[in-house]
Amino acid sequence: MYVEVLVEIKSKHVDKTFIYQVPSFLEQESLLGKRVLVPFGRQTLEGYVLRFCKKPEIETKELIELIDSEPILTPELMELGQFLKEDTLSSLTSCYAAMLPKALKANHKVKLKKKMIQTYRLTLDIHDAFRECQNESQKKLVELFQEKIKITKKEAQAISLSGLKTLVKKGILKEEEEEVYRYQRKEQALIEKLKLNEEQQKAYDTVLASFDESQVFLLHGVTGSGKTEVYLEIIEKVIQMGKTALVLVPEISLTPQLLERFSKRFLRIAVLHSGLNDGERYDEWRKILRGEVDIVIGARSAIFAPLKDIGVIIMDEEHSQSYKQENTPRYHALDVAKKRIEYHHCPLILGSATPSLESMARALKKVYQYIPLTQRANQSALPEVKIVDMGVEAKYRHAILSRELEYKIIEKLNKKEQVLLLLNRRGYSTTITCSNCGFTYRCPYCDITLTYHKSKNQLRCHYCGYTKYREEVCPNCHEDGLNYYGLGTEKLEDYLSEVFPTARVVRMDRDSTVKKGSYEKIIQDFQNYQYDILLGTQMISKGLDFPRVSLVGILNADQSLNIPDYRSNENAFSLLCQASGRAGRKDTTGEVILQTFYPQNYVLQCVKEQNYERFFQYEMNIRKTLKYPPFYYLVHLTIKSKDYSLATEESKKAKEFLKNKLDSQTILLGPATANLFFVGGVYHYEILIKYRFDSHLKEALKSLDELFL
Repeated sequence: MYVEVLVEIKSKHVDKTFIYQVPSFLEQESLLGKRVLVPFGRQTLEGYVLRFCKKPEIETKELIELIDSEPILTPELMELGQFLKEDTLSSLTSCYAAMLPKALKANHKVKLKKKMIQTYRLTLDIHDAFRECQNESQKKLVELFQEKIKITKKEAQAISLSGLKTLVKKGILKEEEEEVYRYQRKEQALIEKLKLNEEQQKAYDTVLASFDESQVFLLHGVTGSGKTEVYLEIIEKVIQMGKTALVLVPEISLTPQLLERFSKRFLRIAVLHSGLNDGERYDEWRKILRGEVDIVIGARSAIFAPLKDIGVIIMDEEHSQSYKQENTPRYHALDVAKKRIEYHHCPLILGSATPSLESMARALKKVYQYIPLTQRANQSALPEVKIVDMGVEAKYRHAILSRELEYKIIEKLNKKEQVLLLLNRRGYSTTITCSNCGFTYRCPYCDITLTYHKSKNQLRCHYCGYTKYREEVCPNCHEDGLNYYGLGTEKLEDYLSEVFPTARVVRMDRDSTVKKGSYEKIIQDFQNYQYDILLGTQMISKGLDFPRVSLVGILNADQSLNIPDYRSNENAFSLLCQASGRAGRKDTTGEVILQTFYPQNYVLQCVKEQNYERFFQYEMNIRKTLKYPPFYYLVHLTIKSKDYSLATEESKKAKEFLKNKLDSQTILLGPATANLFFVGGVYHYEILIKYRFDSHLKEALKSLDELFL
């Protein structure tokens, strides 16, 4: 018997399978999808068994050892790896590495073991067991079994270790070893489902009519329209049919509230996201493989969850750029989701209050089926958005909070209501400059200023991770002339404590949520009214539901508009609309204060009117004129080198190579310096390809990739 094994080597030169003979002691084992240990040259490496094959003409080596007791790659995932390899021009090993938790990747040095605990069961009837007890401690141990079938060693030791040993020795208790999963979600009391309103019921019926079909639905619902309740109803039907459901969210900060909501309706749920440690991800993955769950909830990488018989895939906040992975393999979760619904013949639901332009264009072209939810589920009005000109406010020395926002915060605090403040920039100050000599702290490996984080007295580069401690005096002229410019969430937190000394303020950004479980704690505490004001970056802008929040303040609304990206207007509109939608979701009337230096900007005016249609038409005209998606497809190439001259020369060669290979209608732009030209000690050049159809594109890109191996 012979098998093809994908050996775990990162080099693209050996991105292929190798044939090995199966030794006699493994011939009865199920090998497909499992990791094995194989001889490779002078090394011993790990690899994945992908398929059986015929005896080769040349002599082959034998497998050394089988690593897994159960397959970690299902037939679907093996097929999905091949699709990713072709679609992203990545190595097959990198594709499987992106799918699997760290503990199950080949060549991962730390091998996790199952977490085992000792448990005890009664071997006798409980009344007979009582009669065998010789003292009170033994009776108390037996009493535990009045409500439980088994008890843990920890529970037993809390009463009497000696009594436990005696009962085991006498055969009254039987000791067993049992695996427990490391991730334990909080148990929730199951509640009755809410009755769907007319729009929600129509959405449910529309999706239900297309079960067993690979149909994509765009569920376009205003903030608070009850999209989640529609998801819950659809998933309940899927589970009744004996199938499973996969639910994706763009940020792990959204997982706690969504998980709590789902846990009140369903029991068998697994979670997959980067907030879990290696052991927890290992356990959750195996739990899914074993078919012990009906629903998987997670962020981008959860799209690879090894579910069988998927009945529906849901991508909430589908417009989010977080669904796209920026390192190899550079996949988009939407593309993978479409591939999986083809395999399972099930619907894919894309939910958003601000759908991406590409998704809406496909819906209008009938490629996706469009489902609108135009009203909030509880019939409450959308929040009123007021734009404040910060150019005027600066004259009155209100550079951080406008007079209007400050007044409204006081009003809400007096009413015992809650406030959300969005500032999409973490840290304390974005720039530290010496007023005496002009020195500015800059990253030695990137061409940008360092951000000051006051809590750790550190200056950090948010691109390469370089850090250093701040000196008390200027390191250049040694004078006491350091000034702090720019506003980050840390500085805003200090400012709020000064202006509203009695308010309970909590900050939620990447720095304040480093500790495990911090997302859940901040969200839970704010939901339980332990804080009055929640300030944070974009992680607080979408998907969260706080009944007491009646005011949302958006600081530096212009920031998202000034990014050199063709999507900047779309991203800004989505961010601001999503943040606005956090206000007035229950009984309170919602208000939004949007602070800007450009009050007449059309994006901000569309946010004020909450007019997605107007924004869509305006932005689509720009995209059509400039030949951007959805009218053209894009390929973005980056040429990187530590040597400036080499990067310059090779980028020019790459352009000439492509120019000779691609169709004449394909637009080739560049090479040009990237927006962040010098990052981490590496120079970056970019080439942009715009095309509608080019039969030579993929082969040209493959050839170019091989040239740079």
